[in-house]
Amino acid sequence: MGLLLLIVLILLLVGGLPRWGHSREWGYGPSGGLGFLLVILLVVMLFTDVIHFSRF
Repeated sequence: MGLLLLIVLILLLVGGLPRWGHSREWGYGPSGGLGFLLVILLVVMLFTDVIHFSRF
């Protein structure tokens, strides 16, 4: 479930970049907000062991 949410957020982040025609006038606001959500999701997934990070 967490991996699916991560993939959806990455797709939203790419779709919100101002490079595409539908989002050219939005600026960097949506991609910055989605990037922030992506970082929060990654931190939560690391601390709940959804992503198994090998510790040295």
